[in-house]
Amino acid sequence: MNYHKTVIVGNIGNDPELRQTQTGISVTSFSVAVNERWNDANGDKQEKTTWYRVTCWRGLAETCAKYLAKGRGVLVEGVMQEPTVWVDKDGNSRASLELTARTVQFGAGHNGNGADSNSGERAVKPVADNVEDIVADDEIPF
Repeated sequence: MNYHKTVIVGNIGNDPELRQTQTGISVTSFSVAVNERWNDANGDKQEKTTWYRVTCWRGLAETCAKYLAKGRGVLVEGVMQEPTVWVDKDGNSRASLELTARTVQFGAGHNGNGADSNSGERAVKPVADNVEDIVADDEIPF
């Protein structure tokens, strides 16, 4: 048996965007910033932020669109897609990391109605047993 799973914990960078495929399947996308902090060999504090684009399908898409908002903490478990690599206008190599979510756990932070929530509310909703069950190629809206 083979299994591929990626888990990220971070903060949402933009309000989730809900849309529908031509066949009426819900899909929501949002970005998540994952911060790493460490001290280098000289003892200086260092920080690195890695951005992920997260895509959720069907019921999970609707739940995330309803309850998540920019700044809220999340734990996302899913399947990492092949990175998209390009060169920006300044000639720098860039890559986009995309994760198709299987589950999303809501953490503390912005709760969608303008107030902060520190309750650590969690909502876990599996999407499918495998990636093939998530979406067919002809249903991708972009």
